[in-house]
Amino acid sequence: MSKTKFIFVTGGVCSSLGKGVSAAALGCLLESRGYSVSLQKMDPYINIDPGTMSPYQHGEVYVTEDGAETDLDLGYYERFTKSKFTRKNSVSTGQIYNTVIQRERKGDYLGRTVQVVPHITNEIRNRIYTLARENATDFVIVEIGGTVGDIESIPFLEAIRQMRYEHGPSQVLFIHVTLVPTITVAGEAKTKPTQHSVKELLALGIQPDILICRVNQPMPKEMKGKISSFCNVKEENVISASDISTSIYEIPKMYKEEKLDQVVLKTLGLELGKSNFTEWEKIIKSLQSAKQTVQIAVVGKYISLHDAYRSVYESLSHGGIANEANVEFIKVDPEKLDKTNVKDVLKSAHGVLVPGGFGDRGIEGKIAAIQYARTKGIPFFGICLGMQCAVIEYARNVLGLKDANSTEFRPDSPDPVISLIEEQMDIDQMGGTMRLGSYPCKIKKNTLAFNEYKQELIYERHRHRFEFTNKYKQRFEEKGMILSGISPDENLIEIVEIPDHPWFIGVQFHPEFTGKPTKPHPLFAGFIRAAVKFARKA
Repeated sequence: MSKTKFIFVTGGVCSSLGKGVSAAALGCLLESRGYSVSLQKMDPYINIDPGTMSPYQHGEVYVTEDGAETDLDLGYYERFTKSKFTRKNSVSTGQIYNTVIQRERKGDYLGRTVQVVPHITNEIRNRIYTLARENATDFVIVEIGGTVGDIESIPFLEAIRQMRYEHGPSQVLFIHVTLVPTITVAGEAKTKPTQHSVKELLALGIQPDILICRVNQPMPKEMKGKISSFCNVKEENVISASDISTSIYEIPKMYKEEKLDQVVLKTLGLELGKSNFTEWEKIIKSLQSAKQTVQIAVVGKYISLHDAYRSVYESLSHGGIANEANVEFIKVDPEKLDKTNVKDVLKSAHGVLVPGGFGDRGIEGKIAAIQYARTKGIPFFGICLGMQCAVIEYARNVLGLKDANSTEFRPDSPDPVISLIEEQMDIDQMGGTMRLGSYPCKIKKNTLAFNEYKQELIYERHRHRFEFTNKYKQRFEEKGMILSGISPDENLIEIVEIPDHPWFIGVQFHPEFTGKPTKPHPLFAGFIRAAVKFARKA
């Protein structure tokens, strides 16, 4: 751990400035220069994890390979870098306090008064050091959630202040992401919010080494000079983060042009190394030279918030990169969808995707969309709940089981084609009690799934409680549905598909959590390939 350098990314003025993407892009640039990185998210909320939080509150829940329910920023970390992350890469105030309180209950503090300093701050530092020790990477980049000035963030800021004091500026570096807003009437960018944000940090004992300034247009030299003199930061360390026109995958290139990686390495006294950025240049070129546009209808109950299905949208974009296609989204609210209007709503769709979710809201609209895609030969992709809805639709309209349903929505259904597995029956807690994380799946040869994966054994991440009910297996197969993916013990159905259809697959797992722009997930690449083919015929 002694050689590990720590980079802390904080945010000021307001939320949603892009701390997570900035941290991930920096990780990407450092990897391109031959360094190894690990990233960690420190979230100031008191929840243990975002698993029980509404997507409207916190966006999607990103699931790691070891089954941790984490912040969606970990998705950016994995997509932008070569690293794989675990529950140790995601920390919340709730986890910190829970650990400290459990120790106090066991008597580990020998009767001493338990306080924020040193006990809470020590536990925060311990989480960072543990990650550094176990991963032994050149860099640990830690994003501090929230905004400087929030009462919840203070223990985290105090902990990283202590680390800088203990290890010095050659091992600990502070990056502050802030806002330089443009006042519409005056048409002028204002530096005052950045100045105030840095003063707020200084009051907490933290002097940022680098400022990343969110702006509409790249900052002129004069403005960087002004921010530099007011904020006590070198002018070359004031980085302009202007709005991106095409894709977030242009962000590493923008930071490379601003020399963010060079500034970081120089500030820490490290060698620059040779930058190998070819892979990302190819991605950007592919995005800019897309030959065709396809429209994908995403039918989900949280479509009003883009972050609720962030990994799905990103994985669809990766599929576009693989097929030199630009992917546009038709966001469909299933509560406003039924058999009478489904044709009008989906008439311009070249593919239909139903993502995961919980609860019965909008289920009948999703089923109507699936029936339309199945009967009209539109490429269809069902993920988790989307796969379950595809099973219900097929049971009702092909098997003739008119009351087929999931016991999640109708516990007394006479034909529960989707139901709880036995070990889930007695669980009364919501958080962390599902089938979570990476599980193996065997794929049958001569199927669409095998054609896309090109291998017999795969590992995919799960987040669900309900499963395909095995007693209906034979009836589905007799009526033409292929159960093409199954767990190695042959107890859990993982993939269903329909032959004699351009492309129709439902999967019980979440493939959106494992795709990268540099390596699109095979199912998303196949789905978009089918959508491109459908669009050409339309």
